[in-house]
Amino acid sequence: MEKYESKQRQINHPASLIFPIISRMDLMTPAIKDKVEEWEATPDSCSFKVKGMKVGLRIAERVENNYVKIVAEEGGIPVDFSFWIQLKEVAERDTRVRMVLHAELNMMMRMMIGSKIQSGLDQAVDGLANALNNFR
Repeated sequence: MEKYESKQRQINHPASLIFPIISRMDLMTPAIKDKVEEWEATPDSCSFKVKGMKVGLRIAERVENNYVKIVAEEGGIPVDFSFWIQLKEVAERDTRVRMVLHAELNMMMRMMIGSKIQSGLDQAVDGLANALNNFR
Protein backbone atom coordinates (compact mmCIF):
# COMPACT_ATOMS: atom_id res chain seq x y z
CA MET A 1 0.00 0.00 0.00
CA GLU A 2 1.47 3.35 -1.06
CA LYS A 3 1.26 6.37 1.22
CA TYR A 4 1.00 9.96 -0.01
CA GLU A 5 0.92 12.96 2.32
CA SER A 6 -0.07 16.47 1.38
CA LYS A 7 1.78 19.47 2.63
CA GLN A 8 0.46 20.90 5.87
CA ARG A 9 -1.62 24.10 5.74
CA GLN A 10 -2.71 26.51 8.44
CA ILE A 11 -6.35 27.38 9.09
CA ASN A 12 -7.09 30.39 11.26
CA HIS A 13 -9.92 28.76 13.18
CA PRO A 14 -10.15 26.28 16.06
CA ALA A 15 -10.51 22.59 15.19
CA SER A 16 -13.95 22.61 16.84
CA LEU A 17 -15.20 24.96 14.10
CA ILE A 18 -13.53 23.08 11.22
CA PHE A 19 -14.36 19.50 12.20
CA PRO A 20 -18.16 19.73 11.79
CA ILE A 21 -17.63 20.97 8.23
CA ILE A 22 -15.13 18.33 7.09
CA SER A 23 -17.02 15.51 8.78
CA ARG A 24 -20.13 15.85 6.57
CA MET A 25 -20.00 15.10 2.86
CA ASP A 26 -23.13 17.15 2.13
CA LEU A 27 -21.46 20.29 3.49
CA MET A 28 -18.78 19.93 0.79
CA THR A 29 -21.40 20.47 -1.94
CA PRO A 30 -20.78 24.22 -2.53
CA ALA A 31 -17.03 23.68 -2.95
CA ILE A 32 -17.19 20.57 -5.17
CA LYS A 33 -20.40 20.38 -7.20
CA ASP A 34 -19.12 22.63 -10.02
CA LYS A 35 -15.84 20.69 -10.34
CA VAL A 36 -17.32 17.24 -11.00
CA GLU A 37 -20.30 15.71 -12.80
CA GLU A 38 -23.39 14.20 -11.18
CA TRP A 39 -22.49 15.24 -7.61
CA GLU A 40 -24.73 13.69 -4.93
CA ALA A 41 -24.09 13.74 -1.20
CA THR A 42 -25.51 12.72 2.15
CA PRO A 43 -23.86 13.46 5.51
CA ASP A 44 -21.94 10.15 5.32
CA SER A 45 -21.29 9.54 1.61
CA CYS A 46 -21.01 11.09 -1.83
CA SER A 47 -20.82 10.02 -5.45
CA PHE A 48 -19.78 11.83 -8.61
CA LYS A 49 -18.18 11.33 -12.01
CA VAL A 50 -14.71 12.47 -13.01
CA LYS A 51 -13.73 12.08 -16.66
CA GLY A 52 -16.60 9.62 -17.06
CA MET A 53 -15.53 7.43 -14.13
CA LYS A 54 -18.00 6.95 -11.27
CA VAL A 55 -16.56 7.57 -7.82
CA GLY A 56 -18.26 6.72 -4.54
CA LEU A 57 -16.86 7.71 -1.17
CA ARG A 58 -18.06 7.24 2.37
CA ILE A 59 -16.88 8.36 5.76
CA ALA A 60 -15.62 5.29 7.60
CA GLU A 61 -14.46 6.93 10.81
CA ARG A 62 -14.64 10.26 12.61
CA VAL A 63 -12.54 11.30 15.59
CA GLU A 64 -13.84 14.64 16.79
CA ASN A 65 -11.52 17.58 16.14
CA ASN A 66 -8.80 15.17 15.00
CA TYR A 67 -9.54 13.39 11.69
CA VAL A 68 -12.03 12.01 9.22
CA LYS A 69 -11.26 8.75 7.40
CA ILE A 70 -12.82 8.35 3.95
CA VAL A 71 -12.90 5.13 1.92
CA ALA A 72 -13.95 4.14 -1.58
CA GLU A 73 -17.35 2.55 -2.11
CA GLU A 74 -17.66 -0.72 -4.04
CA GLY A 75 -18.11 -0.50 -7.80
CA GLY A 76 -16.33 2.80 -8.37
CA ILE A 77 -12.63 3.36 -8.88
CA PRO A 78 -10.80 0.07 -9.44
CA VAL A 79 -8.17 0.98 -6.81
CA ASP A 80 -8.44 0.17 -3.12
CA PHE A 81 -7.75 3.36 -1.19
CA SER A 82 -8.56 5.37 1.90
CA PHE A 83 -7.65 8.86 2.92
CA TRP A 84 -7.65 10.99 6.01
CA ILE A 85 -8.25 14.67 6.53
CA GLN A 86 -6.22 15.32 9.65
CA LEU A 87 -6.46 18.32 11.98
CA LYS A 88 -4.00 19.42 14.66
CA GLU A 89 -4.86 22.44 16.74
CA VAL A 90 -1.65 24.17 17.81
CA ALA A 91 -3.32 27.31 19.22
CA GLU A 92 -6.88 28.60 19.58
CA ARG A 93 -6.97 30.13 16.09
CA ASP A 94 -4.26 27.98 14.49
CA THR A 95 -5.25 24.54 13.25
CA ARG A 96 -3.04 22.63 10.83
CA VAL A 97 -4.63 20.42 8.18
CA ARG A 98 -3.17 17.78 5.90
CA MET A 99 -4.45 14.90 3.81
CA VAL A 100 -2.98 11.41 3.79
CA LEU A 101 -3.84 8.85 1.11
CA HIS A 102 -3.17 5.12 1.22
CA ALA A 103 -3.68 3.40 -2.14
CA GLU A 104 -3.04 -0.09 -3.44
CA LEU A 105 -1.14 0.66 -6.67
CA ASN A 106 0.87 -1.68 -8.81
CA MET A 107 4.30 -0.61 -10.10
CA MET A 108 2.93 0.66 -13.42
CA MET A 109 0.23 2.76 -11.73
CA ARG A 110 2.76 4.22 -9.28
CA MET A 111 4.97 5.29 -12.16
CA MET A 112 2.07 6.69 -14.20
CA ILE A 113 0.09 8.55 -11.55
CA GLY A 114 2.19 8.77 -8.37
CA SER A 115 3.35 12.34 -8.93
CA LYS A 116 -0.17 13.36 -10.03
CA ILE A 117 -1.59 11.96 -6.80
CA GLN A 118 0.91 14.00 -4.77
CA SER A 119 0.13 17.14 -6.75
CA GLY A 120 -3.61 16.51 -6.42
CA LEU A 121 -3.37 16.11 -2.64
CA ASP A 122 -1.41 19.33 -2.32
CA GLN A 123 -3.97 21.18 -4.47
CA ALA A 124 -6.85 19.68 -2.49
CA VAL A 125 -5.40 20.72 0.88
CA ASP A 126 -4.71 24.21 -0.50
CA GLY A 127 -8.31 24.51 -1.67
CA LEU A 128 -9.68 23.20 1.63
CA ALA A 129 -7.49 25.54 3.69
CA ASN A 130 -8.38 28.54 1.53
CA ALA A 131 -12.10 27.80 1.76
CA LEU A 132 -11.98 27.28 5.52
CA ASN A 133 -9.83 30.39 6.09
CA ASN A 134 -12.50 32.42 4.28
CA PHE A 135 -15.29 30.84 6.36
CA ARG A 136 -16.87 33.29 8.76
